[in-house]
Amino acid sequence: MNPTLLVELFTEELPPKALLSLGEAFSELLANALKQAGHLTANSQIKTFASPRRLGCQITDVLAKSPDEDALERLLPAKIGLDGNGQPTPPLLKKLSSLGLEGVAASALESISDGKQDVLHIRRKVIGKALAESLAVALEQATTKLPIPKVMSYQRPDGSTVKFVRPAHRLVALHGEQVLPVEILGLKADRLTLGHRFLSSGVINLKNADGYAEQLKNEGKVIASFGERREAIAQCIELAAKPERAVQPDALIDEVCALVEWPVVYEGHFEEAFLEVPQECLILTMQANQKYFAITDQNGQMRNRFLLVSNLETETPHSIIHGNERVLRARLADAKFFFDQDRKRSLESRIEGLAQVVYHNKLGSQKDRNERLVALAQWLAPFTGAEPALAQRAALLCKADLLTDMVGEFPELQGNMGEHYARHDGEKPDVAQAIADHYSPRFAGDTLPRNAVGLAVALADKVETMVGIYGIGLIPTGDKDPFALRRHALGVIRMVIERKLPLNIKAALKTACGLFSGYADFSDSSEGVYQFMLDRLRGYLRDQGYSAAEVESVLAQQPEQFTDLVARLEAVRAFSALEQADALAAANKRITNILKKAEGTSAAFSADLLREPAEKALADKVKAIEPSALQAFANGNFQEALALLAPLRPEVDAFFNDVMVMDKDESLKNNRIALLSWMHGLMNKVADISQLAKA
Repeated sequence: MNPTLLVELFTEELPPKALLSLGEAFSELLANALKQAGHLTANSQIKTFASPRRLGCQITDVLAKSPDEDALERLLPAKIGLDGNGQPTPPLLKKLSSLGLEGVAASALESISDGKQDVLHIRRKVIGKALAESLAVALEQATTKLPIPKVMSYQRPDGSTVKFVRPAHRLVALHGEQVLPVEILGLKADRLTLGHRFLSSGVINLKNADGYAEQLKNEGKVIASFGERREAIAQCIELAAKPERAVQPDALIDEVCALVEWPVVYEGHFEEAFLEVPQECLILTMQANQKYFAITDQNGQMRNRFLLVSNLETETPHSIIHGNERVLRARLADAKFFFDQDRKRSLESRIEGLAQVVYHNKLGSQKDRNERLVALAQWLAPFTGAEPALAQRAALLCKADLLTDMVGEFPELQGNMGEHYARHDGEKPDVAQAIADHYSPRFAGDTLPRNAVGLAVALADKVETMVGIYGIGLIPTGDKDPFALRRHALGVIRMVIERKLPLNIKAALKTACGLFSGYADFSDSSEGVYQFMLDRLRGYLRDQGYSAAEVESVLAQQPEQFTDLVARLEAVRAFSALEQADALAAANKRITNILKKAEGTSAAFSADLLREPAEKALADKVKAIEPSALQAFANGNFQEALALLAPLRPEVDAFFNDVMVMDKDESLKNNRIALLSWMHGLMNKVADISQLAKA
């Protein structure tokens, strides 16, 4: 085994929310550059280090010198590089000179065709590079290509200006026990680093690359690995919370992990009187403002205990705990004050104030939007099974909590606070729930609204947003989607499919568009939004395990209702397993192409114009199958409807073998096209099975 390589950049405190990605990117960029340079082997293992004041990378089995290689180097096209006598031309001589290959004879060159012309090449041995040389290049790439949220400019002691995510103070580059002579960011590499700001004994002289993490832990009181530190935090929190449970969102653990080098968990308390405030407010206050972990009992009810992760280990943590309790008490007092003040006014009394809140300068105020939501929720209510009056009421109140002090302080609580205030105002339970749920689903995998009223208002909220924003030209492009239209589209898809709502999507979009009449900058966006939704639907169905061909066979028909899509897909999958499926799909594709070319032909099918036995047999078979297939389709038995098509295969094959569709006799041609159109309509009642044809 070759020695291990260690690289560490010691900096000022790095941005906590970006630390994990910075550490991973630093290691990945270094490793990829060294791999391309030929210094890594098949046995090389990469380990990432990222703590508040350092980015590090450790790679095992690293070659001190990359292997020599026999390279075939492209020079010039032969017609440019050689004259009529086969001798080197001035351009070729110049090219060879630039490569340090003066005096190479033309006979040493190889002429290789690239498919268009003959190109001169030369074989030569490329001497491997020293690790220090390659590492210098790798460090340059790693420090300039990091996903840095915001670059800082700072001056080194010598007066030079450096740009990096945070000022860097030390550079370690060890290959085994040897320091590699590299520089970056105005720093020269050595073997010295620093440990914990308070618990370490001073400068740490690293012995070798392999013992870095252990030495830093023992002498510096730093757990350098982000993953190990995170696991230690999670375990300590779980243990400290017993016999109850800690609320541990991944984002909060990641952020806390990025703030400490030597995590220690302490327990604090607050007055039980604060538990009168909705626990969502208390938990968010703890997490957002103080990075604390709330404690709940086994039923999810919050307790007056909390856990904090400190960067300072001490046998007498009283001052730390007391100081944090005092800060939290002030935060919770603010939350309680907001909650008490908000309840002095009803949600309904705040609605007029929404007229002063701009929704979008081209789409009016939040009050204007509120009125659209009321109308749309009433229209949608029958499809969700909600009472229209309750849907109207919930839609009327659903945005009122935007004007409360609590939501002003914590925008994340919009909807949730509306539910609490609605219950306090005496609104019906379904209305209160709908106010909270109308934002659902808020993210992939989130729960759907809990009741029919919530479904109506949630659909109205998302459909109105998509139609309105799309209608003023703010269409998502690339990864930019500031109004979350993709999330809204997926939310509508999930609600309609998973709750089996008999909603005509195009009708809903058209109805929503009608609510924007009078807005000069708005254009009817129903068709654009519909196609936008179909794109999201493709992804949703693929995520459910259906193939691209299966999905396209169903969506090719531009379905306006999504409730039976899964049943259709299952039918398509069952049909695909039939022995006759491939042949029928190919035939259907052929028929589709014929009908496209014959667009405009409007002749009706007539049995009297059948001449060939094969076309008579096909017409008889289609006529015999049609009643059963249509009945199965009407009953929603899509698998049976498709399975009934399988017996058509012999007649279809015979038709295309024996019958000339494009007959010279115009009446015969049109009748055969009409026959194919009749059969095509029957075959594609459930799905466009031509999409299943193999290319």
